[in-house]
Amino acid sequence: MKTNFHTHCKRCRHAFGKEEDYVKEAVKKNLVQLGFSDHAPFPNYDFGNRMPFNELPDYLSTLDRLKEKYDIRIFKGLEAEYHPMYKFYYKELFKDHKIEYLALGEHFYTRPNGIIENIYFAESTADYIDYAQAICQGIESGFFAFVAHPDLMFINAFPWDKYCHIASELIIRCARKNDAILEFNANGYRRKPFPFPDGERYPYPHMKFWDMVKDTKIRVIIGSDCHEPHQLFDDKVELAYKTADSLGLNVIDTIF
Repeated sequence: MKTNFHTHCKRCRHAFGKEEDYVKEAVKKNLVQLGFSDHAPFPNYDFGNRMPFNELPDYLSTLDRLKEKYDIRIFKGLEAEYHPMYKFYYKELFKDHKIEYLALGEHFYTRPNGIIENIYFAESTADYIDYAQAICQGIESGFFAFVAHPDLMFINAFPWDKYCHIASELIIRCARKNDAILEFNANGYRRKPFPFPDGERYPYPHMKFWDMVKDTKIRVIIGSDCHEPHQLFDDKVELAYKTADSLGLNVIDTIF
């Protein structure tokens, strides 16, 4: 069954195409289920690279309209960072805005000293521990259907070391304990291989991380993380499926 639950649109200010453009592409590619997960705006904090908070109602009403118009199962979702102070907001999204799922996309995380950091600008691999703990808090909160790009931290130009292993172990152990779904993200393949200090590789998916996942039986969903309609189910998604299969990952085709 062809599906995708990691879909962005131009509302996030770093993608292209309206919601309907992605639905048309999904129908063209014979997808059975399509989940929209544009970056969630927060009511009193601008994390950047996402729709303004006042666009949220139109985003959701547009998806409601498309549900009625097209013969494909469409799900209303958002990709969001987790922070304990926003528990009220996650509850509100489900109760009042009637969203159907949240994807845990941790880009910003909070250090023990309360400072919010961007994982793209980690100062060392030691920062990965705080990042992994933030992901674990999100998993344990119960608000999220899956963890988007759990290996996103490896986009930084550091060689694999003990902190990389510990952080990966924290995420994998937490996912296993809570029966969480981890996403094998195809968008890393669109970034192309890069000469990292420990060799040329894609920023993510990071094979050392997924080698640690493969024998755990953790459920894995392939996510396009598309930012243009033609990426919805492209050759990079196909490569992600092939790689996940070669690793023997426990791939599932739907989160519902």
